[in-house]
Amino acid sequence: MPLTRREFLKWSAAGICGLCLSAGCSRRPSAAPEPYWQKNKKSLMSDFDSVMLPVQGLIIEQCGQADGEAVLRESRQSFEALLPQVPDIGGDDNSLTETLYMSGIALAFYRSMLAHGQPVEQSGRIMYRAMENLFGFNDPLAAAQTSNATGKPAQDEFRRMARWSDQSRYPGDWKLAFVEGDGLTFDFGVDYTECGIVKFYQAQKALELAPYLCLGDFPLSEMAGTGLVRTTTLARGGPRCDFRFKAGRPIQREWTPDFLK
Repeated sequence: MPLTRREFLKWSAAGICGLCLSAGCSRRPSAAPEPYWQKNKKSLMSDFDSVMLPVQGLIIEQCGQADGEAVLRESRQSFEALLPQVPDIGGDDNSLTETLYMSGIALAFYRSMLAHGQPVEQSGRIMYRAMENLFGFNDPLAAAQTSNATGKPAQDEFRRMARWSDQSRYPGDWKLAFVEGDGLTFDFGVDYTECGIVKFYQAQKALELAPYLCLGDFPLSEMAGTGLVRTTTLARGGPRCDFRFKAGRPIQREWTPDFLK
């Protein structure tokens, strides 16, 4: 299932790397008392299909036809059941809300894979390919939106996110600080000292999945040309996640699993 323009803009603005392109910079306050997952359930389930259906073949290849089809079906059911358990971090006011719900897709898939005897490494491998597919398409709008992805709009969005982080009253939220570029080795950086996904996965007793999900930052960076370099992450026990962006340079992962070597 191809990624639509709307889905691309949502993922790139609020998604794994958090790049501000155009969708995340003018958030409207969420006035409705209805929980975020309830009023957005249809689109969240559509997100599941956009992420997982393109890698159905990989799932079947790994698990066999019957088990693979069961994994996909059970994952979708598990994700739907998991929606009320995703922590509230401010709904539409918070650029990272969608990221947290997307991590629920990976968690639901992982649990279904475990139930069919598949280890975390295989779930991580397939999720990485899903994210490659998600961020690897060729679309003129995407190219236009990412033409200056480490420039002022992206930096201003991260500054806004840092201000939100300082004032956030939500325990499940991220904490981050904007890092000014040095004019030579990187354009700008972001240090995360708390991670919503790590907190969510800890609560769900699935922390071992988090490092694989963190790898999804790199396909997005490669697509956008932001040159992400990272040396440590909270998911792997580090003191922070140190994102450093420089337009046009090669990415550098803090960890490379066997399936990427």
